[in-house]
Amino acid sequence: MFKLRLSTKFLLSMLLISSALITVSLLFVRRTMQSQVRQEITQDLHNSLLTFQNVQRQREVSLSRSAELLADLPIVRALMTTPDAATIQDASQNVWQLAGSDLFVLLDRSGRLVALHTTAAGFSRPLAQEFFAQSLQQETSTHWWFGGGRLYEVVLQPIYFGSPTENRVLGSLAVGYEINEQVSEETSRVAGSEVAFCYGDAVARSTLSATQNSELLRQLGALPDRAEAPREIQLGDERFLTDSVQLTPGAKPSVRLSVLKSYDEAAVFLRQLNRLLVALGIVTVLAGSILVFAISHTFTRPLATLVSGVRALEKGDYNYPLASRGGDEVAELTIAFSRMRESLQNTQRELLEAERLATIGRMASSISHDLRHSLAAIVANAEFLAESKLDNRQREELYQEVRIAVDQMTDLLESLLEFSRTSESLHPSHGTVQEPLERALQTVRAHPDFHNISLSVHTDGACTGWFDFRRLERAFQNLLLNAFDSVSRDTGSVEIDIRQVAEKCLEIRFKDNGGGIPAEIRGKLFEPFVSSGKTNGTGLGLTVVQKIIQDHGGEVTVETTSERGTVFLVVLPLTLENKLQEIHRQHAKVAMN
Repeated sequence: MFKLRLSTKFLLSMLLISSALITVSLLFVRRTMQSQVRQEITQDLHNSLLTFQNVQRQREVSLSRSAELLADLPIVRALMTTPDAATIQDASQNVWQLAGSDLFVLLDRSGRLVALHTTAAGFSRPLAQEFFAQSLQQETSTHWWFGGGRLYEVVLQPIYFGSPTENRVLGSLAVGYEINEQVSEETSRVAGSEVAFCYGDAVARSTLSATQNSELLRQLGALPDRAEAPREIQLGDERFLTDSVQLTPGAKPSVRLSVLKSYDEAAVFLRQLNRLLVALGIVTVLAGSILVFAISHTFTRPLATLVSGVRALEKGDYNYPLASRGGDEVAELTIAFSRMRESLQNTQRELLEAERLATIGRMASSISHDLRHSLAAIVANAEFLAESKLDNRQREELYQEVRIAVDQMTDLLESLLEFSRTSESLHPSHGTVQEPLERALQTVRAHPDFHNISLSVHTDGACTGWFDFRRLERAFQNLLLNAFDSVSRDTGSVEIDIRQVAEKCLEIRFKDNGGGIPAEIRGKLFEPFVSSGKTNGTGLGLTVVQKIIQDHGGEVTVETTSERGTVFLVVLPLTLENKLQEIHRQHAKVAMN
C-alpha cells in the first residue's frame, strides 16, 4: 500500500481545504454577480417601461390639446358644414399640415369619413372608417389603430357648431402619431434595450431582426401582458429578459409594449468575470500551496530528522546526530528520544555484558562438566590398565573406553573452535554434495546402536558445486546424529532427500520418524548449549550446523516437526564458486606475501 509522508498529508489536506473554500467562495461570488446582473436588468426593464409610459402620457396630452385646437378652428367648422367630401378632403390638407400629425381623419355628423391624411401609404379609408366607429363606442380618450402594417396612437375630438354646451355636433376629427421606426428607435435608446410594439398577435413595430421577430411572434401567446417578474425567452441564438406593459388595459385586441434586454450581452461580462475568478482561484491555490509547503516543511523537518534517527537506531546506529531547536513539543520529543537512545545503549551494553558473562558461565560449566566426565573416564581406565592381572581382551576394552573419552574431548574442542572460524576460512573444492554426505553416513552408521535403523537417500539432479567438504561433512554428521538419536532403535527410519530446485539452489531434507522436537526448545533450537533428551549431548551440534551452512551462504531451518517426525531443511547456493575462488586467491596472495 502506498504510504504518504506527514508533510505530504499536511500539504494535501491544506490544499484540499483551501481549494474547497476558494471554490465555494468563487461560486458564491459568481452566483451573487449573476443575481446582481439579473436584478440590474430587471430594474432597467422596469425603468424603461416607466419612462415610456411618461413619454406616452405627454404625447397623449399633446395630441389631446392639438385635437382640441384643431376642432375649434373656424376653417375646420366651416369645412364640416360643406356637404362635398372631396372638397373637405382637399381643403383639410392645410389643416393636417398645421397639426403636424401622422394621421388626420374627419367624419361628418352622420359618421361618414370625409377626409383621411397619412404620412405613409397603407392605412386605407375603410380601415379608418372601421376604427373610427369602434373608437366612438369606447370610453377612453386614447385609441390604437392598426392597419396596413401601421400602428397609430389616436385621439378623437368632436367638432361643435357654436359652444360645446349647446351640443350641436358637426362631426369628429381624429389626430394620431405613428409608432414608426423613429419612435421605436427613440424608445429603444431611452430604454437601453430592444422594444417591440404588438397589436394582438402581430408585431407592429420592433427593433429586433426579422428572424427574432418571427420567433417573438411565435412566443407571443406564452408571454403575459404584465408579469410580476421579467421572463427569460430565447430568440434564435440569443437569450433575452423581457417585460411588457399593456397600453390598452381591458381592450381587445390588446396593444402592448415589450422591452427586451439581451441577457447574453450581460453574460459577456459574467464570462469575463468567471475567467477572472478562475484565474484568481488558480493563482490563490498555487500561492497557498507554496506557502503551505513552506510552513509544512518548517513543521515537519524536525519530525523527519527524528524519524531518520529512529531508523538509524533500528539499524543499531546510536550516534545519529539529532538537533533540538526551540522549545516546542517536537524539540521536547527529540530531547526525550535522545535520552531514551542513550538509556537503550547503556542497557544494551549491560545486557550484552550480562549475556556474555552468562554465555561464558554456561560454556565453562558445560565444558568443565564434559571434560571432567571424560577425564574421569580416562583416569579410571588408566588406573585399571596399570594392573598386571588383566588379559589382552580386558586391556583392549579399557583402551577403547579411553579412546572414546578422548574422541569426545576432541569433538567438544573442535565444536568450540568452529565458532572462531569465518567464511573466509573455507577451503572450497568442486564436487558433488553426496561426497561429504556419504562420509558422514559411514561415520554415523558405524555406531553399533544405529545398525537396525532404516536409511534411504534420494537424489534429484547433479548437485555439484563448490563446497568445503570437511566442514559440510561435520554439519551433515551432526544432523544425522540428531536424526538417529531421535528415532526408535528397532522401528526408526531416516530419509535424506537431495534436490536441485534451480540452477543456483540446492535443497537437502533430513527426515526422521521420531517424536519431534520438544515445544520448550523449538524457539531456541540453534542457540548454544540447548539440548534435550541426550545424556552425552553438548548442545552445540545444531549451532555448529547453522554456523557452517551460513558460512556457505545457505540456511538451515526446521521445516516441520510433530509427533510423527521432524524435517530439517538445508538450503545451499551453488553460485559460490566465484566468491570462494576469490577467497582462495586472497589466501594464496597472503601466503605469497
